[in-house]
Parts: sequence; C-alpha cells; structure tokens
Amino acid sequence: MVEWRGLRPKRPVIMANERTLTIALNTLPRLRAAIARDAYERFGSAAAILAATAEELASVRGFGPALTQAVLALDAPRAGEEQERRAAALGIALVTLDDPEYPERLRLIPDPPRVLYRLGSLLPEDGAGIAVVGARACTVYGRTVAERLGRELAGAGVTVVSGLARGIDGCAHRGALAGGGRTVAVLGTGLDRIYPPEHRRLAAEIADHGALLSEFPLGAEPEPWHFPLRNRVISGLARGVVVVEAAARSGALVTADMALEQGREVFAVPGPVTAPTSAGTNRLIRQGAGLVEGAGDVLEAFPELAARLPGGATDPAAAELSEPELKLLAAMGAGPLPIDEIIRACPGPATQTAALLTALEIKGLVRQHPGKVFARA
Repeated sequence: MVEWRGLRPKRPVIMANERTLTIALNTLPRLRAAIARDAYERFGSAAAILAATAEELASVRGFGPALTQAVLALDAPRAGEEQERRAAALGIALVTLDDPEYPERLRLIPDPPRVLYRLGSLLPEDGAGIAVVGARACTVYGRTVAERLGRELAGAGVTVVSGLARGIDGCAHRGALAGGGRTVAVLGTGLDRIYPPEHRRLAAEIADHGALLSEFPLGAEPEPWHFPLRNRVISGLARGVVVVEAAARSGALVTADMALEQGREVFAVPGPVTAPTSAGTNRLIRQGAGLVEGAGDVLEAFPELAARLPGGATDPAAAELSEPELKLLAAMGAGPLPIDEIIRACPGPATQTAALLTALEIKGLVRQHPGKVFARA
C-alpha cells in the first residue's frame, strides 16, 4: 500500500443526497444545534462532515470523543432514509434549513435547527406570531389570563406560538383554538411521542389549525435537556414573547432570555406579589418587559399588528344578556372567585346566582375551574 506523505486519508465517499445526510446527522443526540452550526461552517455540508476524519472532526468546538465516534459510526444513508420513511407514513413533513419553506424568522436566529419535523401547515402570516408561555404549575388566574390572551390574539388574526406543556402553554393553545385562529406548538420530543400524553387530543387539534413542530427526530423521548433547546425555537418563531406566570426560576424565563438574545420583544403579565408564580413575571416588568393586561398591550407594540385592534365593537353575546346576568358579571370583576364569594356579592337567593352562572357558562362568558371557582371568559 502506498503512503502519501503529508496527506491524511479521507473516509469513503457516502452515496446519498445532501438532504438525507442532513436528516441523518440530526438524529445524533450529541450534535446539538450550536455544535452543528460550527461543523457546517467548518466543512460546508453534511456530506463533508461525514467524510471528515477523526482529527478533522475533533478540530470543531464541541466535538468530544463521544460525538466524534458517533459521526464516524453513523450509517447516514440508512438513518436518514429511515427517518424520511417513518415521517412520510405519519404525514409529517421534513424541512431542512436549505428548504424554501423553512420559517424565515427562525432561519435568522444564531443557532436554528438544521431540520424541522412538521405536522400540519405553516402559513406566511405565522411569521408575525406571538408566543405565550408560562408555568406548568400555574394558578387559576394564570390559566384564565393565558386562555384569554390566546383567544384575543387569535381573534385579531395573530398566530399563537407555545410549547404544548401543561399549564400556561396548553391554555394559550386552547384559547387560540377557541378564538377560531391558528396556533403552533413546538415540542421537546419527536412528533410521534406527544408529551405530555394527556395533550394528545389538543395536539391533534393544533395540527388541524396550525402546526406541530420539533427539531428532534422521530422516536425522541422527553429528555430534560430537550426543553431549553425547544424554548429558543418558540421565541425564534415569534415576533414577541408574553410570559403569563413564572416562578423566580422558571423555564419560561429562559424563553424570555432567549427572546432578548434573538432581538424579540418581551412582555409579562403582572400578578399578586404574594404568589410565587408571579415572582418571575413581576421581575421581568421591573427589568423593562412590557406590562400586559390584554392582547391590545401586545398588538400596540407592533405597528403592523396594531391595526388589528378592535374598534370597540360590542360582544354579540354580551348584547343579549339580561340585567341580572350583567350585574353578576360586574360583581365577579376580573379575577377568578369561589362560588361562595360570588353568591355573597350578588343580591337574591343562592339558587338564582347558581342558575345565572350556568347560563353564562353556556353563553361562553364564564368558565368554571376545579373547586367551584368561576372566572369571566
């Protein structure tokens, strides 16, 4: 065998298209977006990364021995084709960073995903979306505000972006759907592993009225480190991020930090100073985040969205309310209240108040929460 002095032997050329090889590299858990960015800048393509020697790979920041070995051992054509086959069987589209349908706003963040898995559709207007995020362990107040924001934003034709998580995220998605608008959920798992599992039905509705997105390959489980990565995609897709509830240390605050790094506007909903779930949002407001009491506060920050603010039209359902129903709504105020407090605040017998609450629920103006707690919808 002839030895060529001064030259390092290259690995065999892999016979597969660049798209398939990109998808294959994306299946390596250790090849996170920031490392992949540096590797693509160093070598120029997935094919060149896969053809590189161990020494060449090790020259890229973040390529430790385990990742280097994973790339060297990867059967890229087989791994990429397997992902494409499984995705096609599930009706999932695979979009790479080089594809024209890749979301333009997301493409411009420092470390965009090289591959997006999509179930549903993305429309051009989704690029002006607003993210609504917050605590998983939220309060009735937080759930009420998140649903209302989702509904109001969707009613103004704004796509609501969130993370499908328990708590605030799920409420924001439900509000957008109730408002007849579009919503996009960014998952921290593969799209064939809906998490949390109780949101499977919600996920199906979102796919019908927007899209489910993930940078993680099919089969990826809900690993803890997935969710901070997922958060940068939520903020990257949106014009701005609204944090509804967040404790002093919260994943929602990570999303807010990433939004600032990406040049997005950050907003927060104020909460009671005695509530741990409001510590993070109140701090954001002190640090300069826009204070949000309703969707109008968000829309006014963007000239192209401010035009969608309603002109004071009366809610058709409210126009048909009886005087006792109007008085009950006024007595409830803005915050959620237990039924005992509502009864004490309203004249007349308790049975009449209960009947009025039921009628308002049917009309979609009042929502009941666990523990016989009611709030205006």
